[in-house]
Amino acid sequence: MSRLLPFKRLSYLLLVLLAGGFVLNYFLQAASFSMNLTGALQWIGRYPWLYGAGSLFIFFILLLSSVILPNTYAGPAVVSVLCLLLGVADYQKLVTRGEPLFPWDLMLVKNAGEMSKITKGMISPQAVIAAILVAVGLAYMIRKLPRNRIRLPLRLSLGGISVALSAGFLVLVSGHSSVVTAMNYQNIFWNQKVNYTQNGFIFAFAGNLRQSLLEKPEGYSREAVEAVAAKYSALPDEPAAASPEEQPNILFMMDEAFFDPTRLPGYTLSEDPLKFIHAAAGETPSGYLLSPEFGGNTANVEFEALTGLSMYFLGDGTIPYQQRIVKMSSLPSIVSILKSRGYQALALHPFDETFYNRNRVYPVLGFDSFISEKDMPDANRLTPDGFISDKAAVQEAVRELKSAPGPAFLHLVTMQNHFPFTKGVNGPNTITVEGGQPAQKDELETYVQDTKLTDEALAYLQQELLTIERPTIAVFWGDHLPALTAGIYTEAGWDQEPRLKHETQLLILANYEIGNETLGTLSPAFLGPTVFRLSGQPLPAYYKLLKQVQEEIPGLSKNVLVGSGSSGILSELTPGQQELLNDYRLIEYDLLEGEKYAEGLMF
Repeated sequence: MSRLLPFKRLSYLLLVLLAGGFVLNYFLQAASFSMNLTGALQWIGRYPWLYGAGSLFIFFILLLSSVILPNTYAGPAVVSVLCLLLGVADYQKLVTRGEPLFPWDLMLVKNAGEMSKITKGMISPQAVIAAILVAVGLAYMIRKLPRNRIRLPLRLSLGGISVALSAGFLVLVSGHSSVVTAMNYQNIFWNQKVNYTQNGFIFAFAGNLRQSLLEKPEGYSREAVEAVAAKYSALPDEPAAASPEEQPNILFMMDEAFFDPTRLPGYTLSEDPLKFIHAAAGETPSGYLLSPEFGGNTANVEFEALTGLSMYFLGDGTIPYQQRIVKMSSLPSIVSILKSRGYQALALHPFDETFYNRNRVYPVLGFDSFISEKDMPDANRLTPDGFISDKAAVQEAVRELKSAPGPAFLHLVTMQNHFPFTKGVNGPNTITVEGGQPAQKDELETYVQDTKLTDEALAYLQQELLTIERPTIAVFWGDHLPALTAGIYTEAGWDQEPRLKHETQLLILANYEIGNETLGTLSPAFLGPTVFRLSGQPLPAYYKLLKQVQEEIPGLSKNVLVGSGSSGILSELTPGQQELLNDYRLIEYDLLEGEKYAEGLMF
């Protein structure tokens, strides 16, 4: 056979890359439909222009990669593998967390080592073997295929065209131009799962690259912020529920993936794993925390609790720590408020300090110091493969509080109960669970055992509080429900119960009298005003605003709105409630995206 002419060789290359773009885009879209291949084909039939444009974008990325390296096949092979990995990651996140892959999730790549530990046992050996075989096969093909060098002038021309068209695509999508609108693209940032299934992975992912946290409210101005600040500054100070003789220590303990498993109907436990919590609930302020998340995104729960800002107003799937706060120099928070009152501010997280950029975010919020896993080399783990235990984390927190020269605010984020729930990871299971599918028994019993260990750690904390001389109040809550196998919640009938799938345990302990009021269901954003009232702290104007919202809508979440008292779930808002939320939204926009006028007016 005669040697192919360079032009003919180039034509074949372009056809292969073009076909590759369409195939990879189909795979990414199938991943967004939880690997429903038929559903992906039906989507292509409904949105052919979105599919075609997205496929051409991948084609130009493949083309650019092919002219960067002398071996024309190496670049497209690498890009293809990356696309496959994106699709697998998107599918895995949908299965475990119920939400697609976002651009800011890729920031966790720097924590690849820690992520491999977190996800240990979640990725099947077959998937690992398949990935290795694909990588080896691609390497073999690249090695055996002839070196197909493209002359430099043509490489520069093709590279320039690829860069220009790829960049133009990103500009059009992020700018929401009329061109992409004509293709039926609509940036559905408030519902990211629909965003990915309707617009396609490429358009949704690209549209999120420049996604702001929240849209500018109508009428935003300095005068509008001043009016809101004046309204809530004029509210009278309410009497504190408790007034210790000196400023009390305040401990926040946000417990990873903790909720009350005895609430799950259809399962029988051999013993109560939460003996202490259930007994203490009637003797001290307690209730439920309405988490804005399910199965993950711990940083968003933490964001609400520390800043009093609500995820309710932010775009679906956003992570303020990674998208916005890491770029700021300061942000008012309970940390900065207490520091202005003479408190020492400490953060404690027994895991990698760079997760969710905590090592960069905590100073922005006002923390003086941050103790992470690297600072706790001797901390106890229940097994070598387990995370640092909740009890060990509590022991470190108590040591810090006892050694503080004055009042201290300590924010503890635990890790013991993080998935995967592999049998034996935190020692032997001592509680049996009956009910549900046999295949889920070990997983559920392991999680129940984890909650028992947390309950014991909390009982230990209560004892230790009595040994601290300074008045001390400890606020304990679970950040979100665990990412258990979906069938466990299905068996319990919780698939259509958004409130139950977002309610975690909330308990407030103290070494002085704080009463035993029922807290009901609270969003994390309202923990600050609650603990200020129970610790004798005056409320700044911003907390007075939060207090007003809390009295009307104590459970403020995109998933469900919970009213005060016995009103239950709110199906619609009154004009007064809507006005409160408008004020809240205005201040939140001002602090996160606006000019921060409120920082000097309400804190």
